[in-house]
Amino acid sequence: MSRILSAVAWPYANGPRHIGHVAGFGVPSDVFSRYMRMAGHDVLMVSGTDEHGTPILVAADSEGVSARELADRNNRLIVEDLVALGLSYDLFTRTTAGNHYAVVQDMFRTVRDNGYMVEQVTRAAISPSTGRTLPDRYIEGTCPICGTEGARGDQCDACGNQLDPTELIDPHSRINGETPEFVESTHYFLDLPALAEALSEWLDERENSGSWRPNVIKFSKNFLEDIRPRAMTRDIDWGIPVPGWEDQPSKRLYVWFDAVIGYLSASIEWARRSGDPEAWRKWWNDPQALSYYFMGKDNIVFHSQIWPAEMLGYNGQGAQGGKPGELGVLNLPTEVVSSEFLTMEGKKFSSSHGIVIYVRDMLARYQADALRYFISAAGPETSDADFTWAEFLRRTNGELVAGWGNLVNRTASMIAKKFGEIPAPGPLQDIDRALLDEVGAGFDTVGDLIRHHRQKAALAEAMRLVGEANKYVTETAPFKLKAPEERERLATVLHTLAQAVTDLNLMLSPFLPHAANDIDTVMGGQGKIAPMPRIEEVEELNPEVLPAAFEGRSGYPIITGDYTCAPTWERHEIEVGTPIAKPTPVFVKLDESIVEEELARYADSVPDDVTGA
Repeated sequence: MSRILSAVAWPYANGPRHIGHVAGFGVPSDVFSRYMRMAGHDVLMVSGTDEHGTPILVAADSEGVSARELADRNNRLIVEDLVALGLSYDLFTRTTAGNHYAVVQDMFRTVRDNGYMVEQVTRAAISPSTGRTLPDRYIEGTCPICGTEGARGDQCDACGNQLDPTELIDPHSRINGETPEFVESTHYFLDLPALAEALSEWLDERENSGSWRPNVIKFSKNFLEDIRPRAMTRDIDWGIPVPGWEDQPSKRLYVWFDAVIGYLSASIEWARRSGDPEAWRKWWNDPQALSYYFMGKDNIVFHSQIWPAEMLGYNGQGAQGGKPGELGVLNLPTEVVSSEFLTMEGKKFSSSHGIVIYVRDMLARYQADALRYFISAAGPETSDADFTWAEFLRRTNGELVAGWGNLVNRTASMIAKKFGEIPAPGPLQDIDRALLDEVGAGFDTVGDLIRHHRQKAALAEAMRLVGEANKYVTETAPFKLKAPEERERLATVLHTLAQAVTDLNLMLSPFLPHAANDIDTVMGGQGKIAPMPRIEEVEELNPEVLPAAFEGRSGYPIITGDYTCAPTWERHEIEVGTPIAKPTPVFVKLDESIVEEELARYADSVPDDVTGA
């Protein structure tokens, strides 16, 4: 057994999340975590809403509310959506929690005192209309290195080089298009060059392990070629105060400095709420523990460079030396599991342009597992993928309903009609043993693929086995076994099918947890093979460290759950005599009209200047 940290990217709370977001961080991390628990590992899956930074202020201003009001509302919306999707977090919290403030400030002090935070005068980008700092990512222009338009103020995706907003040609704000003003301001910079050698050695180890996806390791190593100090504070009044600069209330820690620390602070918060405040150390201080970070490709640099650099600085493992703080020597990521982008009908997701399908809207009209299935089967695992309503319809009806759902339904229907319970088998024939052996071997094959983050291949293999079971029904034709002398053979075939369906249901449960519980009920179980998350209202742990903006807030919602009741990842022999009732279909077949309806809804939501009308 290993201890596994599933560190899941923090959804930004400037608005509700769309299906492209959960395709990158949500579903892949949940499939992995559910499988690893069933395989016997001690998994801690943590995340929360990322609630600091300029975009929150911009969204709040546009709605005429405070940043706290906006963050509180969107935090709850996101929590509700992720629970409805079935994401099995041990703790999903938020970066405006007092516990997070305390951990971030402790990290900053130690990194600074170890010599890896240096003060520098820099030219900060300011919005002329608001006077606020513009985040690097909210400034675009032409890359001075490769000449590509649309490069961001922190990096150019086309050539992979790290940039500074002042280097962009014709820079402009992504918020309102205005040209930013650059003014001098003193900030703390993370001394990445002093950590470059340690980062390079760590990345070499990761590359030699052969486990990282090639795009992630390549991008990460390219970053080292032009490494430079990076500002970790901002001129903004919404964020975590900078220790030592209490007399400068307009200075706050950079949102990306604090957000990545959330993995650690959430683990600590989980431990504190569990009754064992030191339990988090099993995942963070034990060198044998493994950690996997799940995100979209636009966040690679922060997880393969900035966050490891912060930990190396905290550990005192850079060129300046130093000693760890009270949190001890922290484990660097075992693997950064980055997905590519999901597009929609050939276009990049854009909430402002109406090119979007919000998770909440999707789940209001369709089954959560239909979305989970599409993401797992056709999502952006190692290359960009496109969501189309036609493909969603095809996969739901042709694979979920006609393939898996049909196998479950006709197996349970025949057992209910002919026996009313799982029958005792007679002697097995070669065809029976062949199916049971092949399905049984699927536990190793599918599990190994999930463990190595090849979830598309894992799901494809499980569905191939579903196809083999359907083929078995065709070849054995139990519906034709009607004579009294054929009853033992009928019992054998249906028993074999019941075992295969039970095995396959467990195998598919990390991908389709809602359906897994329903199918378990159909097959006479308790409907609890895929433990589900729940929302709890909790009290603040460190209200004393929160700024005045949070006065009066006593608590917030979290996602948590007890996932210890999940069955082990192996065949569980079915019990003869288990009652089986006439089933109702688990999956909803979609009418072909939904394609035109959804495309029309999408067209109505897109501004004319985007559609070209």
